[in-house]
Amino acid sequence: MPSRKKPSSRTRVLVGGAVLAVVGAGVVGTVAASAADSTSPAPAAVAVRSGNLTESTHLTLDAATKAAQAAVDAAEQDGRRVSVAVVDRNGNTLVTLRGDGAGPQSYESAERKAFTAVSWNAPTSELAKRLEQAPTLKDIPGTLFLAGGAPVAAKGAPVAGIGVAGAPSGDLDERYAQAGVAALGR
Repeated sequence: MPSRKKPSSRTRVLVGGAVLAVVGAGVVGTVAASAADSTSPAPAAVAVRSGNLTESTHLTLDAATKAAQAAVDAAEQDGRRVSVAVVDRNGNTLVTLRGDGAGPQSYESAERKAFTAVSWNAPTSELAKRLEQAPTLKDIPGTLFLAGGAPVAAKGAPVAGIGVAGAPSGDLDERYAQAGVAALGR
């Protein structure tokens, strides 16, 4: 079996420097992208593949907060006490608001409805109907197939989900979630 020659110190320094340059460029690009003015339009499409990288569009924290507050406000106008959750494209919670007097179960239910809506890019009321044909969908962890979740899309692809729970019916929850989507101009 032939022995492998150990790389010289110079080779190791050059390769290490190249790796640091690539990583540094990625960090600088990420910081620059994060520091961009949130009022300017996103230059990239919702999901762009370039070589070994994929860029995607995400809802800002300010937009998520605006949507959540709009949903809570819509519910309060009707005298309803709800919780609202907004999740990003990956299902990570961005914002949750638990309205005054909202039930303790509503917080988690809102998150799960938001996750379900963004995962399938469809309102959860429509997804609940799909259970008749595919009842095992409900077994997917983190999902909740009850009305009250609405996806937020940009350029036809999901970028967030809004979930509302706590109103007396899923139809009302979903109406409040849609008020959150409308607040974003979607």
